[in-house]
Amino acid sequence: MAKATVNQLEIIKAAVALAGKRTFDHLLYIGDLPLPDEVFRGKPTARKKLVQAVVSEAQRIVVDDTGITVIALPQYDLGRAEKLKLAIISGIARGFYHEGDVVVALLARRPASMPDSLLMVTVGPEDEDGAFGFLQAKGVSAEVLDALIDLAVTIGVEGWEGRPVGALFVAGDSAKVMEHSSPLSLNPFQGYSEDERNLLNPEVRHALRAFAVLDGAFVLRDDGVVLAAGRYLNFAEKDVRVPLGLGARHMAAAGISRDTDAIAIVVSQTSGAVRVFRHGRAVLELAPRIRRT
Repeated sequence: MAKATVNQLEIIKAAVALAGKRTFDHLLYIGDLPLPDEVFRGKPTARKKLVQAVVSEAQRIVVDDTGITVIALPQYDLGRAEKLKLAIISGIARGFYHEGDVVVALLARRPASMPDSLLMVTVGPEDEDGAFGFLQAKGVSAEVLDALIDLAVTIGVEGWEGRPVGALFVAGDSAKVMEHSSPLSLNPFQGYSEDERNLLNPEVRHALRAFAVLDGAFVLRDDGVVLAAGRYLNFAEKDVRVPLGLGARHMAAAGISRDTDAIAIVVSQTSGAVRVFRHGRAVLELAPRIRRT
């Protein structure tokens, strides 16, 4: 097991000391290795505030058995900023973090290394910058949101059968989304039971990756049930704006998220980047550092 260097140990001690103060609400550690027990001696308050975000499925079980709250991260090569965003998003969705909370974050360069960076994040309101507030979409559960973002990152990194593909997922406010859309092709999910088309089913996620090669959007109910694939989204293009260089798929995501209370998640076929849209604008971007082709 890797041991912390002198500098890493000082960073960890500084984070724990900050987390022990009343002005800091949470200690978030992003890394798979356990923190040294010695840094928490005499600091029970800091340990109670600790949440650990890990990549390895096996390590999630180990950390959970120690009584530390665990957040699961996608098993891909994401940068520190992307991992921090995902961990905060998951924490907000699960009710760990709330508007105004101050989070002390310890970040490791790789899952199997000790933390070497310390950041402080204040969870702001949605109308401030949109960075984390988009999670307030009506009814979309934390579990569904996690699975959907993980699937989007997987598609962005791996594509399908070695080919890069793009995708558009629209979750929440599904009745209104269906009213604002029309079929481009036969719905491959028609006629199956809800269990057989729920995003939380691994076989369904595999099917969604395969069907990502189809034109159109996937529409999901707030509980993860896939209602349709290959939907053409109808929206008025007036006042819909996306960053330069982004195409029709991103325009559709911005438009449908503006006209409904849904969250739209886009995978760029060109770059593999994942962007989340809410209220007509991009509120989150995740850019995997390595793309498999």
